[in-house]
Amino acid sequence: GRLRGVEPDAVAIGLPVEVGFEPGPGGVSIPSFVATPDVEPPTPRSRGNGGRKPTPPASSSRSPRATTDRLEDRVVISGVGQSAIGRRVDRSGLQLTLDAILAAVADAGLTVDDLDGLAMFPGGGVANLPGYANGNLHEVHDALGLTTTWRQGQVEGMALPFSGPATAVATGQARHAVIWRTVKEGSAARNAGGRPAYGSTKPLAEGPNAWLLPVGMLSPVCQIAPYATRYLHETGTSREQLGAIAVAQRAHAGRNPDAVYRDPMSLDDYLGARMISSPLCLFDCDVPVDGATAIVVSAIDTAPDLRAPVRLEAMAGVVEGRPLWEQWEDLTRVGHGAAAAMWARTDLGPADVDVAQLYDGFSIELLWWLEAMGFCAAGEGGAFVEDGHRMALDGELPTNTWGGQLSGGRLHAAFGHTAEAVRQLRGEAGARQVAGAEVAAVTNVGGIEAGAALLTRW
Repeated sequence: GRLRGVEPDAVAIGLPVEVGFEPGPGGVSIPSFVATPDVEPPTPRSRGNGGRKPTPPASSSRSPRATTDRLEDRVVISGVGQSAIGRRVDRSGLQLTLDAILAAVADAGLTVDDLDGLAMFPGGGVANLPGYANGNLHEVHDALGLTTTWRQGQVEGMALPFSGPATAVATGQARHAVIWRTVKEGSAARNAGGRPAYGSTKPLAEGPNAWLLPVGMLSPVCQIAPYATRYLHETGTSREQLGAIAVAQRAHAGRNPDAVYRDPMSLDDYLGARMISSPLCLFDCDVPVDGATAIVVSAIDTAPDLRAPVRLEAMAGVVEGRPLWEQWEDLTRVGHGAAAAMWARTDLGPADVDVAQLYDGFSIELLWWLEAMGFCAAGEGGAFVEDGHRMALDGELPTNTWGGQLSGGRLHAAFGHTAEAVRQLRGEAGARQVAGAEVAAVTNVGGIEAGAALLTRW
């Protein structure tokens, strides 16, 4: 609507345009675009291949080179621990963090003095955004009285919660490394008048926000929803099928005493919920909570001294695509590269998985992960979850058995998913235990990073 000087049918990628700004309501400058078809477009800067390198489809992402010397063979996940989790928890971020770390250390059969690796996710300035309560490495290090040989706290990094510590331990930089994720998004929403303060208070939006905030895209749901609309249209997936995910995971949450929402949910409850960003309603979105999760990764030769280690069978993380979600041609395939790379590192296949903990920041993401991991064909995620039978504890693929983030709480970055996978493989999941679980899949996605892993019983 703001491009002038060209007929709609003539608009195409590569059309030269002149960008300007016009005064708008309230003194806001609004961008305007005028086509300049007679101007020769600039030649793309050479990257050594004659121009811009085309982005391959996600499914064609290169897999790691086959090797008999695998990082995964040198480490185990030795402990998981969580603080109290709730919509509002009256403890500081540091207190929640320490609660989770101490629980994870005890779960591993270790003492705090055994820890020599320390990591937080995310790190840097991101760690202190509203609702992100990680604090910093120094205060946790001091509070625990540690002497460490490896620490990690940068913003970028891990497509999986345990990939950084696993790499450190496998390369001999640490023997027992712990990583944590702490959130106080429930409290942040309360303090911001009902929603997290994702926006900027600056008079001018900068960076990616310059393209998002002026049009009201204040939350990830606004960026995911258009892709969900396209997916539903192209595949014939219905909102009732999306609702089956929320209903099935609520049933799992009813068996989890630590889940945030445990009351039964019907499909009518789902369909009657208020719309957040069409086609995603309230129950398609994960639940902001306060809480912390910690994971301990240990050297495999320490396994005899550990309480109940879990094997890391395979893991892979892939970063691809443009940095902003709305610039992706097809966000529904964000996990395909990571899944392909992960399967290339193991002799196991989708049929071997007994329980799946798939990232569910939004219900639609779970469908995309089912397809990416090969549990069903592309476009058939809706049919796979219909009625929720396959996701049930006695179903073909018990999925997000703790309630997932939709009902268990947004513990973020697959930390909650990993903790549940470990408990299922140990047989420690209580009323939600999947009988005979020996192989668990864990996936995570955030921005342009995606990760997939297989954990197996010791």
